[in-house]
Formats: sequence, structure tokens, C-alpha cells
Amino acid sequence: MMANKIRIAHIITRMDRGGAPDIVRLLFEKMPPDEFDLTLIYGRTACPSEKSKEFIRDLKEKAVVVSALRRDINPFYDLLACINIYCILRKGGFDIVHAHTAKAGALGRVAAKLAGVRKVIYSPHGHVFYGYFGYLASRAVVLAERFAALFCDKIHALTELEKNDLVSFGICPSSKIEVVYSGVDLGLLRPVYAADRLRPDGGVYTVGMFGRLEPVKGAGYFIEAAGIALKECDDVKFLIVGDGSLRNELEDKVRRAGLAEKIIFTGWREDIDAVMSGLDILVLPSLNEAVGRSALEAQAMGIPVVATKVGGVPEIVKDGVTGLLVGPGDAGALAEAILKLLKDDKKRSDMGQAARGWVDEKFSDRVMIKSFEEIYRKLARR
Repeated sequence: MMANKIRIAHIITRMDRGGAPDIVRLLFEKMPPDEFDLTLIYGRTACPSEKSKEFIRDLKEKAVVVSALRRDINPFYDLLACINIYCILRKGGFDIVHAHTAKAGALGRVAAKLAGVRKVIYSPHGHVFYGYFGYLASRAVVLAERFAALFCDKIHALTELEKNDLVSFGICPSSKIEVVYSGVDLGLLRPVYAADRLRPDGGVYTVGMFGRLEPVKGAGYFIEAAGIALKECDDVKFLIVGDGSLRNELEDKVRRAGLAEKIIFTGWREDIDAVMSGLDILVLPSLNEAVGRSALEAQAMGIPVVATKVGGVPEIVKDGVTGLLVGPGDAGALAEAILKLLKDDKKRSDMGQAARGWVDEKFSDRVMIKSFEEIYRKLARR
């Protein structure tokens, strides 16, 4: 056992669903405990998943909640959260602070430097410089990130595209950025190839999308694509796994189209892996996407992906090899790609097998953890 472990505080706004909490969980579960001593500082979540609640319980005193740390912007609570984080860091004797996502990233970086923490790394887990807000709001985000970048030593980008954007928008020089791809736990995501895939409805294919039902995720285009595909191939069911502000509107759209028996809304599910294992195709119809973690998880399970060519998606889905990429906002192109795979069992199976190998090579938790170990060691030595 090492005499002096590297003490790291991870700060995140919400430990709930999504790519950022999943990465944080993997870091706590997989980092060598004889070398790294990790503490979690997190904001309270209104409706945490069972996985999140169990994770927090297992951390015991290594999990510290800051109730004032919230996703929405509120000057009073933001100042209070920053003060609370500062006090925790000041007493904690941490070597490194690793702040995750925009709100915790901004407050955590400032608090860490004020508290005298030697090294700070920030993971945006994707940015919102374009594709989310209007010009003025996007400009404000860029200016805020430029300022906050002064308070950290490294910024972690999920893709090469994100790194290039950070540089081109003037957030920081490339020398300050480390690219580490999002990792998935291959031990939990067992491949179920096309020939063995469960078909609960006597031969009916299953196509699904996973994610928040918000405009940027493109669920409306998924529904339109499903309607087009069903005209040509009736033995398919489409699953929409997730929830959000658009759910009622999208359900009304499906009912008006007379497709309620073919397009099924499941809401959020705790058994995501089990649901995903029943898919023949995973669809990622986003209008903007940092990575698309559901696409990584599907490929890890040997499921081919139909996705939009946005953000970092082309770096994780190999077009024509592990899936098919189409332009964003094009329901017709989505439907065409879905039908192409549904009609060709061999292509679907070959892509699924290639996808598992691709994820194992570049996107396994093993590769991600090794990369972060090296980053932390270098920071601790400086």
C-alpha cells in the first residue's frame, strides 16, 4: 500500500442519470484504492435513480452533499454552494479537485483555487457553445467558460471535436486539454448478437432510442422515422426509453398518427441494460450530442447503431462498420437506415460483432481508467 495516496475530490451537480454520473461512478468503482483516495461532493437530486442512491450509500462518509448546489442559476444558492464547497475543500487536504459539468465545474473550480488546492481538472462532459441556445446566451456561455478556465490546470474533453471546439472558441490552449473517451463497463454489458436476441412478440423486431425527451435529443424525428418505416415493414416495435418536458406532446403525436401500439413510451427504467439487450437496432436521433453514451452501451452489447452525424458521434460510431450515420433532423434518412439494417440480418449481425470489438478497443472502462490514472499522477507530481 502506498504511504501517501493521491487525494481527489470529485464535484458534480447531480448524481443521477446520464453520461457524467456514469463516468464518476466508474472512477470511484475502478480506480486503484491503494493509490487514490476519492471523495464525492454533490448536489441534491430531486428524484435520484436507485443506482445513484445505492452508490451514495456505499460511499458513506466519502460522499458529501451540498444542498445549495443546484442545476438552475440562482445567485443566492450559487454563492452559498461555492462557500460550502470552499469550506469542504479547505478542510479536506485534497491534492486534486476534479469538477464535472457546467455548474459544479464553475463553482468547484473557483472554490478549489480559493481553498488552495494545488491542481484542478474540469470535465464539461460536452459543451453548449452552439446548437442549444440563441446567439446571446451561447456567447455568455463561452465568456463564462473562458473565465472559469483560468481557475483550472487541465480540461478533459470527451472527443477530439470537443477539444477542437474548446480551442477554436478561445476557452484555453490545446496544451491544457486532455482527450479521454467515455468508458463503459464491458463486464455489465454482455453482447447478445442478432441470432440470439430475444423476440418477445414472435419474430417482431425492436428498435429503440434512450434519452431525455427534450428538443435537442430529436425524439420527434425518431417518431416520424418510425411512422415511415412501419409503412414498409410492419413487424417492428419502437421503444422510447426516457422522460422529459416533451413526453406528453410526443405521446399525443403518436396517438394522432394511430401508432400507439407500435411506438411505446417506457419512461425511465432502472433495468436499462435488460431493456437494451432486447433491441435489434439502437437509434440516436440527436440534433447535437457530445458523445451519445447510449450508442456506446448498445455497441458494447453487440447492437448496431443508426445515429445522426452530429457532435462527437462520428468518433464513436464507425459509419458502415458498427452502424450507419445520417444527417440531423432528417426523418426520411433515419427511416431508410433503419430499414436497411432490418432487411439485412447478416449486415446487422456483422455490425453488432464489429461494434463490440470497437468499444473494447477504444471505449472500455479499462482504457478510460488508465488514462485518468496517468493524468492524476502527472498533476500530483507537479
